[in-house]
Amino acid sequence: MEHIHKVVVLGSGGVGKSALIIQFLQNYFLMTYDPTIEESYRKQIQVDNNTCFLEILDTAGSEYFSAMRDQFINSGEGFLIMYSVNSRESFEQLPEVLKQIKKVKDKRNRAVVIIGNKIDLERKRKISVQEGKDFSNSHGAAFFETSAKDRINVDESFNRLVQEIRKTKSIKKRTKRCSIL
Repeated sequence: MEHIHKVVVLGSGGVGKSALIIQFLQNYFLMTYDPTIEESYRKQIQVDNNTCFLEILDTAGSEYFSAMRDQFINSGEGFLIMYSVNSRESFEQLPEVLKQIKKVKDKRNRAVVIIGNKIDLERKRKISVQEGKDFSNSHGAAFFETSAKDRINVDESFNRLVQEIRKTKSIKKRTKRCSIL
């Protein structure tokens, strides 16, 4: 049986959410920046020899659309939370995004991968690899640095998120209780 996993990609505007998704889906780098309100995509993939479908929701990074974020989060099973390694501001917004996820989702229902994107812009880097790792570790999240442009760690990020989703689903199944009336 094929499973459908709902993935929500979150992060501030301009961090490369759409570019990463398009690179993952079509092996193509999106050169132009066109702010997203909401786009939805599907892709069938193999992770650990199991086939699954991903429903990927590309969300708006703009604060103007932040009210819609709770709805996106509620519908998701796994979250790719992105910042740009050349934007301190995008990194500093991560705690707020994580806080929103925790508010909407209970702990057993949370699969998170944090992504530092745009490593192809190494000379403009403002967040070190170690800082990204430390932040992710402190929140119990997997961490990748990616380049949508150079297709570095793109598939790996999505595959790891599927593994995290499967892990949370198995924990949830084990913790279900039976009530006798």
